[in-house]
Amino acid sequence: MKKDKTDMQSPVFDETQPHQVDAPSFKGTGIEMKAPFVNRYGVVIGDSLYDSSDSPLNNWSDEVDPAIMSGDEWVHPTNDIGWNTEENHEMLHQKRAENGFLPHDTHDASYMKD
Repeated sequence: MKKDKTDMQSPVFDETQPHQVDAPSFKGTGIEMKAPFVNRYGVVIGDSLYDSSDSPLNNWSDEVDPAIMSGDEWVHPTNDIGWNTEENHEMLHQKRAENGFLPHDTHDASYMKD
């Protein structure tokens, strides 16, 4: 059974994915969080469940070519493990700075300033 977008729930909350320990916040970066999608193989990409019944991982055999799971249709633009790297966190921090949005990582620099 193939899912459509109305069947999928997005794991996004306030421009981040709080269920992932190192998930970055896209707030202030100008990057819009994207909804999960179904690729041409009927596999849901970006829902953080990683358990589509049509996934080759759930139907593995000696006849499955691992190359079937390569390419952009297997990577979600904003819900991908690659966003959890230090390099990509730094890139998002730079985008925030370019947009004039610079939150402090460890404390609220505006606390009691108003």
